[in-house]
Amino acid sequence: MEHHRVGGGPVTPAVLGLHIGGSKTHAVRSDTAQGDVNSRGGSGVEITEASANLSSVGHQGADAVLRRIAASVGGGIEAVCAGAAGADTPASRAVVSALLTEHFPGARIDVVHDTRIVLAAAGLEAGAVVVAGTGSVAWGRNRDGREARSGGYGYLLGDEGGGYSVVRDAVREALREYYAGLEPGTMVKAIMTATASVDALQLMDSFYAKPEPDHWAGLAPLVLDLAAEGDPAALRIQAEAAHSLATLARQVMGELGLDLPLVMAGALLVNQSQLAAAVARKMSLEDPSLIRILAQPPVHGAVELARQLVQH
Repeated sequence: MEHHRVGGGPVTPAVLGLHIGGSKTHAVRSDTAQGDVNSRGGSGVEITEASANLSSVGHQGADAVLRRIAASVGGGIEAVCAGAAGADTPASRAVVSALLTEHFPGARIDVVHDTRIVLAAAGLEAGAVVVAGTGSVAWGRNRDGREARSGGYGYLLGDEGGGYSVVRDAVREALREYYAGLEPGTMVKAIMTATASVDALQLMDSFYAKPEPDHWAGLAPLVLDLAAEGDPAALRIQAEAAHSLATLARQVMGELGLDLPLVMAGALLVNQSQLAAAVARKMSLEDPSLIRILAQPPVHGAVELARQLVQH
């Protein structure tokens, strides 16, 4: 667990923003009464913990992570906003909300899908968001308050263009080369080295033996870095990922309006500039300046939404 103090200033009202992702939980306590969402100023605590994602770690695991966060950020929290990956149903949001109520008694609690905090982190009330991390999803809200969503169905039913999907395609390429009697290509060799696999069959066995999506998604940068170097197999996988992500974004913007800003977020889009550029090209919006990459961690959007809970 890492945590460090951020600045100094007035101590009330204290709010907490949480970003509960597929592989980690990012928490920021803010003690400033208000502030620019793009500013990290103000007194507070910032913590990175293990994931509290219910679908990844279960009820007990999530409870343990949130208990550690509550102990680290201290008392006096007036409002908590949690943006949670996979918080798709009222039931799943209610479970997270109940856990937060237990650990932050008396605080106002709001649990939203993590795409909502991305929009707030970008300083926007209306816009579309496409996220590519372990998985993928697009969501948006227009100026009339109407919302739309596409994707984010989890690794068994969707998540095309996310990190897990990219690596699954690389494993498929390894098997294709193997059964075609070809020598493993550069990308396949890199994946086999990273997983200590002697051949594609052992790689396949590992893929089934340890199916956790965030474990495999961690290898996606390896594939996309090779695409940046011009590896043909990696370039094909990157193109497929870009097509999938642009399709998700287009579905949302088609429902809500093509004149909305589009925010790209998630580790793959934020850190892999070639993938982000490929998605932007495939969007082919009349005004390319509407597309932006999220410049700060999504948790700061959760802090902003928590502040709004106190103000309303």
